[in-house]
Amino acid sequence: MPQKVRGVVARSKGAPVSLETIIVPDPGPGEAVVQVQACGVCHTDLHYREGGINDEFPFLLGHEAAGIVESVGDGVTEVAPGDFVILNWRAVDGTCRACRRGEPWYCFSTHNASQKMTLESGEELTPALGIGAFIEKTLVHAGQCTKVNPAVKPEAAGLLGCGVMAGICAAINTGKVRRGDSIAVIGCGGVGNAAIAGAYLAGATTIIGIDVDDRKLQWAKEFGATHTINSREQDPVEGVQALTDGNGANVVVDAVGRPETFKQAFYARDLAGTVVLVGVPTPDLTIDLPLIDVFGRGGATKSSWYGDCLPSRDFPMLVDLHLQGRLPLDKFVSETIGLEDVEAAFEKMHKGEVLRSVVVL
Repeated sequence: MPQKVRGVVARSKGAPVSLETIIVPDPGPGEAVVQVQACGVCHTDLHYREGGINDEFPFLLGHEAAGIVESVGDGVTEVAPGDFVILNWRAVDGTCRACRRGEPWYCFSTHNASQKMTLESGEELTPALGIGAFIEKTLVHAGQCTKVNPAVKPEAAGLLGCGVMAGICAAINTGKVRRGDSIAVIGCGGVGNAAIAGAYLAGATTIIGIDVDDRKLQWAKEFGATHTINSREQDPVEGVQALTDGNGANVVVDAVGRPETFKQAFYARDLAGTVVLVGVPTPDLTIDLPLIDVFGRGGATKSSWYGDCLPSRDFPMLVDLHLQGRLPLDKFVSETIGLEDVEAAFEKMHKGEVLRSVVVL
């Protein structure tokens, strides 16, 4: 029968979030109910609250999560009750044109649960990224559950569900950083430092962290940055060129998503290098570049959707690397909090005081 649980809801644009009673239905065909153990506080949740994604209020926030499968609906074979899973927001369908051409990480027809969770009044909720995980139990499509080694701590594992995965794989999958490459990362928050960690894993030898905050630059060094640039004090394009024999970096990742940082990334790369945009811009932002420079500099300019990851492939691999001591997921956890602390965590995140606040249930 349906369950009543506590969850964090954004009722209207810009209003503080509230802790509400949520009705979670029994899982239907292809669905699963997951007991959430931990969920990171991500900028995307704040974008939802601010109306920057869409206006389908009220939102059930939270999406960067891990937990235990409690029950499954008919036809579910990929997970079973008791499995420890990371939730993902790109559950591939396997039949769309991207999947058919062997690129399922671009799946154009991802799955979400068919049923809706509701407030006690019966008003339907829109779950953030189809997940809604600032909640004691959530209803998702079974394909959004990726089984991983249960030896990992939930508060570390959940971060792979969004921000850390997006950053690591922006470097490895989208940027295709290789041994001996140089890379610059603009914006050393959670996603940017994950890109630095990914570049370190891939064997890059020159890893440059760029930010306006010395505290974040110190974090960048802890994740593998070999050099840092405070862009309030030094032009980042000139700084990157000075550290790469005047050439620019093989790969530059923009983890901010602003026109000015994108231009810096574009001109800080080497000829025929790669620019990766993983920071999410707001809909009003535009970019103006001389078309001759786009042509003349060659290479590639890419956006990175979720780090172009395939959860079934990448989640278990990165968890194993963490358990082997090669990927310090624990370092991304700045603090653990309760559901009632999400609004305060948004403020800390906005001020740049944390890499990740993680709700632990």
